[in-house]
Amino acid sequence: MVADRIEREVVIAAPLDQVWAELVEPSFWLGEADPAGARVEEGALLVSEHHEYGSFPQRIEKVDPHRRLSYRWASAFPGEEPVEGNSTLVEFTLTEEAHGTRLRVVESGFAALELGEQKRRDAWDDNTGGWAQVIGEVKRNAEKRRG
Repeated sequence: MVADRIEREVVIAAPLDQVWAELVEPSFWLGEADPAGARVEEGALLVSEHHEYGSFPQRIEKVDPHRRLSYRWASAFPGEEPVEGNSTLVEFTLTEEAHGTRLRVVESGFAALELGEQKRRDAWDDNTGGWAQVIGEVKRNAEKRRG
């Protein structure tokens, strides 16, 4: 049975407002899509485009500025809008620390995906690897913004 959640965290050597700025930057969400007019706000549907992987609509669920941001996406169902049965919930939490900001990411809901066991496992594996890349990018960009 596949795990239901992925949890990752990192301490970034940058103030909380700079890490938050990276998370709400439309280009962070859109990949190769044009960020013009895109806004990261509750209820917004942002569509990430990647020539290699396809398009991925992402619905912003909750925005608590400088603290928490969450969204749903159907990463195992390219092109489909996130709904019950095809999507996972991603939650970013930011906490101020003495030497920077702790960024925590939790993606949950893999067990409820309407897929066979192997495809659920593949989705979990793909996203586990992807989060290391995404967190590294946020860290590099926030620390660069600081310097």
